[in-house]
Amino acid sequence: MRIAFYAPLKSPNHPVASGDRQMARMLVKALEHGGHSVELASELRFYLREPESKSFDALKIEAREEVARLTKLWDRDGKSDLWFSYHPYYKAPDLIGLELASAFAVPYVTAEASYSRRRNVGLWADTQALVARAVEQAALNICFTQRDRQGLTDAIPDAALGMLSPFIDTSVFQEMPARGCPTRLVTVAMMRPGDKVESYRMLAQALGQIGRLPWTMSVVGDGPARDEVKAQFAGLPADRIEWLGAIEPAAVPGVLYSGGIYVWPGYGEAYGVAYLEAQAAGLPVVAQDIAGVPEVVRHGQTGFLTPPGDVAAFASAIERLLVRNDERTIMAAEARRFILEERSLDAAVARLAELLAKIPVS
Repeated sequence: MRIAFYAPLKSPNHPVASGDRQMARMLVKALEHGGHSVELASELRFYLREPESKSFDALKIEAREEVARLTKLWDRDGKSDLWFSYHPYYKAPDLIGLELASAFAVPYVTAEASYSRRRNVGLWADTQALVARAVEQAALNICFTQRDRQGLTDAIPDAALGMLSPFIDTSVFQEMPARGCPTRLVTVAMMRPGDKVESYRMLAQALGQIGRLPWTMSVVGDGPARDEVKAQFAGLPADRIEWLGAIEPAAVPGVLYSGGIYVWPGYGEAYGVAYLEAQAAGLPVVAQDIAGVPEVVRHGQTGFLTPPGDVAAFASAIERLLVRNDERTIMAAEARRFILEERSLDAAVARLAELLAKIPVS
């Protein structure tokens, strides 16, 4: 098929790295590996940071102009066979695809759409209504987590839903170099206010409880909350923590291979691409049993998921992997097997083929 791909929150070509951008790129790659021709339909970023009517109205004007541009393009060059909208949610609804798909009788598909009733306040209620309308009319809504699936089911009971597990391109992890330092902890996360800062805060508190153990840590990440994040670790020995800042994605596997355990509390994580990469590199994970994290980490098999907000339990799980070499080694091997065999690009290509084959295309 000729597929028009659109990510209202962040284009696959956006200059700032993030999990959203990475998954958008992975979906494009998976669709292409499945034999489809994928065209980036629009670079328009429809992101409403705050519920402000003035900003919303301005974005709607931009969306109408983009619909007009694409209408002329499709009239001239022919329409796509399918519109694929990645990650529409209350702050970034898709105001382009559904209108075009309806006008040209093209199947409309969403991936990682989300809906939460607690967001139905003020302007957010209006933007969520747009998401609900798109989900209701979509030929298929591809869910990455049971949490998102349940949210859509509760709000739109008749929505057409299908599951696709979060995945990564495992090609860069196929060869396993010599194992890194088993007591070196690794985390990869942006430094921004909100959930990220809260996760860094919890991590610092947990490490403070196991200072007697000989751990060191590498931190990959940067952002506007850098100073606030580093301040959380001020009470820990500075020589134990290596702040690597923002690095190129191609360099991340090398950092992961240098360590022995991946640690990240995971407040607010939709699922966390970094957890997938860490396990592919053979690192067992310590995270919280929260949000979408259980979709990508198997408790007791590829890592430990601790009760939300329980710093002592989080610290204890890290300690357990630091001191129990045999258990850490077994979990490391299972983590790597899990991702390479079950969460690879090839697995995603096969699953997408199954899902899309059910959609009638004219």
